[in-house]
Amino acid sequence: MIVGIDLGTSYSTVAVVVGGKPLVILDDKGRGVQPSVVSFPDGGGVLVGYPARARLVTDSPHTVYSVKRLIGRRFTDPETQAFQQGVPYHLVEGPGGGAAVEARGKIYSAPEISAYVLRHMKHLAERHLGAPVEKAVVTVPANFNDAQREATRIAGRIAGLDVVRIVNEPTAAALSYGFGKDLDRTLAVYDFGGGTFDLTLLEAKGAIFRVVTTNGDMLLGGDDFDQALAKHVHDAFWRQSKIELRRDAVEWARLVLAAETCKRELSSASEADVRIPRVAHTPKGVLDLDVHVTRDQFNALVLDLVQRTFEVCTAALESAGLGVANIDDLVLVGGTTHVPLVRAAAEQYFRRKPRPDVDPETAVAVGAAIHAAALGGDDQASRLGPGAPSTLLLDVLPRTIGLAAAGGFTERVIERSTAIPVEQTSVFATSRDGQQEVRIIVVQGESKHTRENTLLGELIIDGLRPAPRGEVEIEVTFEVDQSGILNITARDRDSGRELQKKIRISGELRDEAIDDAARRVERDGS
Repeated sequence: MIVGIDLGTSYSTVAVVVGGKPLVILDDKGRGVQPSVVSFPDGGGVLVGYPARARLVTDSPHTVYSVKRLIGRRFTDPETQAFQQGVPYHLVEGPGGGAAVEARGKIYSAPEISAYVLRHMKHLAERHLGAPVEKAVVTVPANFNDAQREATRIAGRIAGLDVVRIVNEPTAAALSYGFGKDLDRTLAVYDFGGGTFDLTLLEAKGAIFRVVTTNGDMLLGGDDFDQALAKHVHDAFWRQSKIELRRDAVEWARLVLAAETCKRELSSASEADVRIPRVAHTPKGVLDLDVHVTRDQFNALVLDLVQRTFEVCTAALESAGLGVANIDDLVLVGGTTHVPLVRAAAEQYFRRKPRPDVDPETAVAVGAAIHAAALGGDDQASRLGPGAPSTLLLDVLPRTIGLAAAGGFTERVIERSTAIPVEQTSVFATSRDGQQEVRIIVVQGESKHTRENTLLGELIIDGLRPAPRGEVEIEVTFEVDQSGILNITARDRDSGRELQKKIRISGELRDEAIDDAARRVERDGS
């Protein structure tokens, strides 16, 4: 069987096509979303999902959440170092310099942590279907770079899944909305999840979904709402007690979790309370935290975060040469769109009401399952129904791919918003006499300065014939596949020798490390 998985920052969902119809798979308590949380108990083994989330308040240093914000990043990245300040678990430098988690004396790469979540979703599907699940379409934020996409695919491999395609979350949501409809519409998919925000513009015509452009903020999501509310509650408690909770990793984790619960309550109520029993011990006794929060207070705390999404929306519309008047349908995706302020602000910006027939929390997984079935299910049960049109997704490259050039500048090779798959060939010549090696440094991003872009990898072509400068030429082909992953092939024109290099995960995990991680995940999950 082949399934679709929405691997989210805060929550994940798995769906499948059964009898020609998409179905969200529920756990034994009827829940369609699972927390993307992994916990390592003292006695060994691993807990994933709701049991792991419950341990955030009792064993926060060994309970990992929001790891999607680390996947495909180096430990030394500024984003990684900033992330460490807000979580109670410990980050370390993993294989190849990648961001990793240390728990119970062991080191787990970010893809390995994500693999535990993917394996949990795989087991849920297998239990429901009564059949092995070996393949999946997995979704990622539209603005994920090459390293993050390849890291996601590696996470699937560690989990025992063949990730046959990586699909952008907004594109999957649009597919879910358009399934079974004969659309001829321009869609704006406003995707506000737990860790990232994306705005994607698509043209939907029948069974063809063509992405026009996409833009995003990789450091903006519902997690930031939780942190802002937690800080507000903490400050109120400090004024009452003069006790600093942020210095205690366990108590801060309890507060952030309580803030998330309060946020959810404020989506349907005008006021709520954040209560945490026995939050601090003083000479006068044990203190409880009890802070009242109104929706207006919450809105004021997150208004700047909401406004940041519309900077992204404006940039996307401008790059596509469109205005809000050109948008036919507004589709809201991601748990953060449940926040009334977010929905109202999006409605005001786009001057139209969001589609009411899209479930923000499950639409991405459903779209992934539909695409999986369209790619060819393993059996009749996992295929689309008879007469269903063969869906065609035409996506785009989210960020420009370039090369490091002289003077610290970037030479652009494939521009953002180029339709994928795409192939581009460039020719390089030796720059000095007798040169026998050429180094090609590949980056991704929009800055003209190489240091401000994301390093994807380095391709070294050696063994060249010594010759006068410019006489030996190297032909380099850059190919981006339908999952948005880059492959590079270099050919020495002089000898005809070829060298292929798949830029991946900033060199974080080699095959041996992936195999070791897969064995550990298999053992812990059994």
